[in-house]
Amino acid sequence: MRSADTIAAIATPPGRGGIGVVRVSGDRVPALVADLLGRALPPRVATLAAFRGAAGEVLDQGLALHFPAPHSYTGEHVVELHGHGGPAVMRLLLARCVELGARLAEPGEFTLRAYLNGKLDLAQAEGVADLIDAATATAARAAARSLSGEFSRAIRQEVDALIELRMLTEATLDFPEEDIDFLRRADAAGRLARIRGELAAIADRARQGAVLRDGLTIVLVGQPNVGKSSLLNRLSGDEVAIVTPIAGTTRDTVRSQIELAGIPLAVVDTAGLRPTDDPIEALGIERAWAAVAQADLALVIVDAQGSGDGITAADAAILAQLPAGLPRVVVHNKTDLAGLAARAESAAEGAEHAAPRAHVWLCAKSGEGVDLLRQQMLAAVGLHEDMEGSFLARARHLAALQAAAGHLAAAAAHIAAPQPPLELFAEELREAQGALSRITGEFTADDLLGAIFSRFCIGK
Repeated sequence: MRSADTIAAIATPPGRGGIGVVRVSGDRVPALVADLLGRALPPRVATLAAFRGAAGEVLDQGLALHFPAPHSYTGEHVVELHGHGGPAVMRLLLARCVELGARLAEPGEFTLRAYLNGKLDLAQAEGVADLIDAATATAARAAARSLSGEFSRAIRQEVDALIELRMLTEATLDFPEEDIDFLRRADAAGRLARIRGELAAIADRARQGAVLRDGLTIVLVGQPNVGKSSLLNRLSGDEVAIVTPIAGTTRDTVRSQIELAGIPLAVVDTAGLRPTDDPIEALGIERAWAAVAQADLALVIVDAQGSGDGITAADAAILAQLPAGLPRVVVHNKTDLAGLAARAESAAEGAEHAAPRAHVWLCAKSGEGVDLLRQQMLAAVGLHEDMEGSFLARARHLAALQAAAGHLAAAAAHIAAPQPPLELFAEELREAQGALSRITGEFTADDLLGAIFSRFCIGK
């Protein structure tokens, strides 16, 4: 991307609307405004104007706003042309801006310039895209926190604490006569412990936010006719799956999008799992296991009327075939027919090499106990019911936080040794600081920037 160019793009979504916006950024904006409007614009004032073509003809009439550099979104001269939101008139305005020396903007190029010009750090810039893409109100609020700089401030606070600790350590290395007692008097181990605790809290908020951003996939599995489709309908609040007393009604996966505690969930109903010679049913079962392989949580539906604890040998076989480590909740359905009350049991260790599992007794038909299931679904994947304090983090943020935590753990081991290797201690602190600084973009490779901003929408 050539930052010296003047760029232009339609900043509103495709299609017809009452208003459409063409945004232009770059050094040529003042000259472009003079040619397009026939006059200069007062700074940051919405001005009614006619937008004119090369022959002086009126292309459209609307509002124009000029944001002089450096007091603009990108840090450059920016003009926004608010015209009528028809596709044809928007294309005319954009083409006229190109005639006057602008070029078409690449995806995310406006926000990239804001980052390069110091208007946003990298985490804030990513918050822009996440706010646009947010699927729930909770996710939107979390993205707004990142955009406002709350996530970045939390990271910088830990970076500042690391810098201070590094200064103490480097002073000891530079002046060998000041031995380890200097660091002990300065409570280096205590400082490090506080940094690790605060970083763990940030990482927890980031993990919660990553789920808000990406959502979860929940798969319903079990034998035929145990109520999987009824439970899907109850969770989604709609009749999205056909329910009949005939076993094997569901032959293919049925997907529904729901929201739980602000988290977007894709809930997948699957064919009943049983031995079969029916080739169509066998294909449905194959797809069911494929859905399990992609899931973040399995709800294993069993008939509460079963013997003992309600888990039959066939149910146990299904549980045993689930991927190791996949969180699961065993749902004992049809409590109305079994004469049981709705209840839930906290997660307990399952069979050897299996993930912990919780149990919920409910009636999908009446809805009794479904709220207990929702609570257990969150607990099974390690989420809180209150997601309002989360940062809408990305995979690279989580990786950086994990890397920093690893370096700090190694540093803690060094400083706790009887004869601490201070050079290694200092190096681990330096590596931890570098990992955290990558989150805000202080040390970021150009190829990473290209990958991040190429996923933005055009015009932002």
